[in-house]
Amino acid sequence: MEGYPPIREVPNEPVVKRYKIVWRVILIFNFALGAYMFAQAGRKERVKEKTEERAEVVSTPTATTAPTYVEPAFSPPIPRPVMVRQPIPENEQRELFKWMLEEKRKIKPMDRQEKKQIDEEKAILKQYIRSKSIPSI
Repeated sequence: MEGYPPIREVPNEPVVKRYKIVWRVILIFNFALGAYMFAQAGRKERVKEKTEERAEVVSTPTATTAPTYVEPAFSPPIPRPVMVRQPIPENEQRELFKWMLEEKRKIKPMDRQEKKQIDEEKAILKQYIRSKSIPSI
């Protein structure tokens, strides 16, 4: 037996047990994929049924010759009541403008155009702060 290759030992545990985790992952993935495909098929059927129902409702002819009034399906939006607030005193407005000016000074502009816009806004705020009378907000 000198010229023959050595005999390999046969593993004593089966392949299924050796790759137990891999088999579980593959099985779970297959179940999840099947559930997803089943859910998508059901969803497509429901959408198709809804479109068929809408087509049936639209296609039914009316036998009446007199014009009928159809109430709109939506109601106009109800406006929210306007809250009337007390006017802000001038000294508080000045403090507010000063705070806004400080915040504008903290902003770091990205380009020249943005810097120009910020400078214009700061100039307007400075005019309001220095003026004798402030326009009401």
